[in-house]
Amino acid sequence: MALAINIRSDDSSTKQIEALWDEVAAFESQPSMRALGYRPHFTFAIYDTPEITAKTAWEAMLRAVGDEGQLLIAFKRIRWFAGPPLVLWAEPEFDETLLSWHASISAAIDPALCRLHYRPENWRPHCTLGTQIAEAKRDDAIAFAQSFSGSISVLFDIVDCVSFPPVRVLAEQGLPLRAP
Repeated sequence: MALAINIRSDDSSTKQIEALWDEVAAFESQPSMRALGYRPHFTFAIYDTPEITAKTAWEAMLRAVGDEGQLLIAFKRIRWFAGPPLVLWAEPEFDETLLSWHASISAAIDPALCRLHYRPENWRPHCTLGTQIAEAKRDDAIAFAQSFSGSISVLFDIVDCVSFPPVRVLAEQGLPLRAP
């Protein structure tokens, strides 16, 4: 069982990402994101080793966040990881706080204990839209991503530590509103 530390959105603004989940599901061999039973999120780290306990991961997340507040993240592009399978994701506009939190977590827990894609030299902030793009629909999925011309904003308001599969929240904390 793996552990992940994340920031997620329980805000109503997630409807925009969830609508994209439903559009992307048309390209998947089976819809992946709704099947998780988990809200739109950014994952900072995933640990598969028993050396990292939920307590250790959660404490690193809380130290990283400190007294910071909720994050309003804008997305203007859909990108992809080549796979296989191809994965579509929403690319956030640059946000220093996401990078700072990731750096803090990586400083607190040896990145060598983290999954390769979440290590500092590899991590790319992203909000996943679909993980099971069917090979036969690969070109259509890429065309969909390239044609996206929207701009959406989502309020990320909860940090958590989860185990998976299946996704089970082990610890969570709401983030305060940020001062204007």
